[in-house]
Amino acid sequence: MGRKKPTESREFVLFDVLYEDGTVTSNRKVPGSMLGGLEGDEPAREVIEAQDREIAERSGRARSRIKSIGRAAPRAAQDQARKSRT
Repeated sequence: MGRKKPTESREFVLFDVLYEDGTVTSNRKVPGSMLGGLEGDEPAREVIEAQDREIAERSGRARSRIKSIGRAAPRAAQDQARKSRT
């Protein structure tokens, strides 16, 4: 049996976003193909800002400016955090 060819392990990377007004959104999807170059995760900000503009156009409510973004915790870590809160 031959070895499997390496494939892209993640189609999307999840980010948590903090806005200047203090609101937080979690698990915002950014295509993995947009990340990993010399810019690191910086292209994620542009993708999320574009998503926010589209949402604002549809809803009629603009978001505050992004203060910071960071990769979301892995699913197992999120599940463990939920269990420890209860």
